[in-house]
Amino acid sequence: MSNLINKIKSKATSSNQDSNSEEQSFSIQPHPAKTNDPADLQPGSGLNNNEQMAPFHARDPHVPTDPQVREALNKQEVKGRDELRARQEELNR
Repeated sequence: MSNLINKIKSKATSSNQDSNSEEQSFSIQPHPAKTNDPADLQPGSGLNNNEQMAPFHARDPHVPTDPQVREALNKQEVKGRDELRARQEELNR
């Protein structure tokens, strides 16, 4: 009986040793960056070069140059505080 147990133990320990030798090993690779600037890693990528993200980098308010748009903006009547508060109350009901 003890011989059977010893055989089972030896097979179990030998299979663990075999699996340890087949285990993957990993190492640290050097980083490709020469500077601390992330833009140096992949030129031409990122939010700065994406045309779809350009509106999010705006600094000044947009002033329309189209004459039709300017005319439409100038035709709007300016409302006073009382009118705006009344409209706010109306919308909040």
